[in-house]
Amino acid sequence: MTSSLSVLAGTLIAFVSVSASLAQPACVTQNMAVPPGANTTDKAAPFFIDTTGLDFKTAPPTRDPLSANYPRATELPDGTLPPPGAEGNFIIGPTHNPAPETIAKEGVPRGTTKSFTLTSKESTIYNPGLIRDDVAGCTNSSIMTTVTAPDDKSHMIVTTSHPGIWSRTIDVYVPAQYVRGSEAPFIVVGDGGSNAYKDLATTLDNLIAQRRVPPMIAIQIGNGGQDAQGSQRGREYDAVSGVYAQFVEREVLPLVEKNADVKLTRNPDGRATMGLSSSGAAAFTMAWFYPDLYHRVLAFSPTMVNQQWPHDPSLRGGAWEYHSAWAGPAGPNLIWKAGVLTPSDPPGVPLIVAAPTKPIRFWYFGGDQDLFYPNPTIPDGMHDWTLSNALMAKVLAEKGYHYQFLFVRNAKHVDRPTIAQTLPSALEWVWKGYPIP
Repeated sequence: MTSSLSVLAGTLIAFVSVSASLAQPACVTQNMAVPPGANTTDKAAPFFIDTTGLDFKTAPPTRDPLSANYPRATELPDGTLPPPGAEGNFIIGPTHNPAPETIAKEGVPRGTTKSFTLTSKESTIYNPGLIRDDVAGCTNSSIMTTVTAPDDKSHMIVTTSHPGIWSRTIDVYVPAQYVRGSEAPFIVVGDGGSNAYKDLATTLDNLIAQRRVPPMIAIQIGNGGQDAQGSQRGREYDAVSGVYAQFVEREVLPLVEKNADVKLTRNPDGRATMGLSSSGAAAFTMAWFYPDLYHRVLAFSPTMVNQQWPHDPSLRGGAWEYHSAWAGPAGPNLIWKAGVLTPSDPPGVPLIVAAPTKPIRFWYFGGDQDLFYPNPTIPDGMHDWTLSNALMAKVLAEKGYHYQFLFVRNAKHVDRPTIAQTLPSALEWVWKGYPIP
């Protein structure tokens, strides 16, 4: 009797398990290919996706850095980096060994890290936060299956996002050389806590000891949660506005000074921003909208694509419009004027092209296998990360910016081996010209 009941129970459990698995929809994974319904044939038509020179045997496709779609660049011997201070476009790879400065060394003074937590209840700017209802275990599920507005493939409709609560950790690195009471230069780091930054403190210890960068405070700020359209992280990082910079200035930095017992410089030449992916775009945006606060920017695979949400009709392409016009139907550039959407005069985008050159020093890299249309429902012509980074280099050069762009062979999005290879030289490049005591 007992044996029969055990068999029956086991059968029922198996049936319930199979039924539950059948009821659970399969996760829609990242696309990394041309989305269905995309325009890949008519360059003059809206939302064109150029596939010239892309190798689709890999996912994401591998791009040829020598393609005519990208600005000309100096190709360096494998394993080498540009000379210190060099500006312009460079091709590195395919080998990426960690730089020796990322490894702890005996006798080098080590900084300390202090941490504290900030919640949306303590914020004015981001209270309430945003939460998007995704299927449990399926990253970005609700935006992987959503739709776009009629006749506008760049306008994603997100119905699963709603007000919510966020909590984030802020880690403050203080170098051993910091003199209490003195004003220190600092770097604000987006996506704080990411494994990509595991070598940051050690690298700063070594570079400061070698007097290649000033003794600086490093402030890692955790993001608000989730990713992309409809999330708090996307709201903070992908918006082309000065809101996130104000959040840092008004709500984070005073707490850093209080909790870490430091004084932060008000000199924009002594302030840097840094980030990866969308927080890399945010790092540039902070300096773009507030060059009186930040002059130095460092980014790994910055998301200079159309990720801004909520959709802004006056900047329909989000960060894509830093370097290029909206990919939709030709028409006037639009701005909000006295509460009304009107054509801008003179044209306002691309933003970098239309504005006077700002005092921004920018280092960044993009991989030859960086993201390519990860969302299968957005064939908008503005979601090729590699192309967006190359187009940024083009307009930065045209406007006379001090920048260094690395096109990296054998590198994916926010490529960890490349970060370990380039982080020390990138920090040194970004801080060039700042006095070192």
